[in-house]
Amino acid sequence: MNVETLSSKDLMQMEDKYGAHNYHPLPVVLSKGDGVYVWDVEGKRYYDFLSAYSAVNQGHCHPKIINALKSQSETLTLTSRAFYNDMLGPYEKFVTEYFKYDKVLPINSGVEAVETALKLCRKWAYEKKGVEPYKAKIIFATGNFHGRTLAVISASVDPDSTTGFGPFMPGYEIVPYNDLNALEEALKDPNAAGFIVEPIQGEAGVYVPDEGYLKGAFDLCKKYNALFIADEVQTGIARTGKLLATCGNCSCEKSCGHQPEVKPDILVLGKALSGGVFPVSAVLANDDIMLCIKPGEHGSTFGGNPLACAVAMAALEVIEEEDLAGNAQRLGKIFRERMQELVDKTELVTLVRGKGLLNAIVINDTEDSKTAWNICMSLRDNGLLAKPTHGNKIRFAPPLVMTEEQLHECCDIISKTIMEFENQA
Repeated sequence: MNVETLSSKDLMQMEDKYGAHNYHPLPVVLSKGDGVYVWDVEGKRYYDFLSAYSAVNQGHCHPKIINALKSQSETLTLTSRAFYNDMLGPYEKFVTEYFKYDKVLPINSGVEAVETALKLCRKWAYEKKGVEPYKAKIIFATGNFHGRTLAVISASVDPDSTTGFGPFMPGYEIVPYNDLNALEEALKDPNAAGFIVEPIQGEAGVYVPDEGYLKGAFDLCKKYNALFIADEVQTGIARTGKLLATCGNCSCEKSCGHQPEVKPDILVLGKALSGGVFPVSAVLANDDIMLCIKPGEHGSTFGGNPLACAVAMAALEVIEEEDLAGNAQRLGKIFRERMQELVDKTELVTLVRGKGLLNAIVINDTEDSKTAWNICMSLRDNGLLAKPTHGNKIRFAPPLVMTEEQLHECCDIISKTIMEFENQA
């Protein structure tokens, strides 16, 4: 098969025929990426305003990360954890010093890292808090999106994630997001082991909690001796204008968090940890928590493989060397100012929200309307790729290597497209 001769239509039909129908992609077939741009198979160039759900923070095919991948792939790719390898120790030292934790448990995907954190939280509850065996409770927030495994969807309130997949995992309680009173009531249960939360709920439509919510949640976890678990798979690695959306390392040279008083007991990372080049995720915690898991109790064939270690170190070096957190913070303010202009002059866009370069606009429509989808189709036609989430919200998350000039060009495209829809109404 000569793939180069296949059109976008051919390739979409091939996916439809031979692939599972578990995604509903925007109809564009991409074949190349470089920095903030992607190209389809016919050669049309687009601005990427999704960044593979914030996995490509460092830009597509960043040369430093690609060179690390190439170099390591020619030497050693996988040993499994049955043996030591010469990349894992240096990576573990690098990443724990980078984020200021004692230990890291390397894994592959974001949802694997979340499940690892949940297992670790339960084990800690039995070994350290003294919870009666198999009675530990983990608290989640409504609107969460931690992945799609059975254990994780057991905490979801989204019918798309749950319908037809029960029975679900016991030992969970779901409380309203951004509601400290409800969280405290749940934490009063002596079996409460921990609270897991996204600092900003990306998949739900980039919901940013009230100022003080994360600090309040952290303090409540301390009060009731429960673990505060931050799922920063999407918000981490400079996306929100800081290295992390939560971080308690006031002495850290990176000054890395929006919440300097909040250092998660367990930190979950993924996506941009590899710059979108290779599946890499991680769970970080200090010794008193991490060492609750003993040999044989958790693992992964590919977790901590030499290739992943080389790629992740290069990806994190790029974040620091190019000050991508600073760029995200600066450009994010400009972006929200430009989008607020749309809110002020059109009835179609009712709200803009976000931090750094993780933002969303809300379309004045119902969640089951097609308006946001149709706007994204027109954005595609005008050279910018974005995707709706939860019906009437459009998430905008470009690579953090974007320049101010490029950002303004993209804002012009968004404004032009929205006004065209406004005038057609």
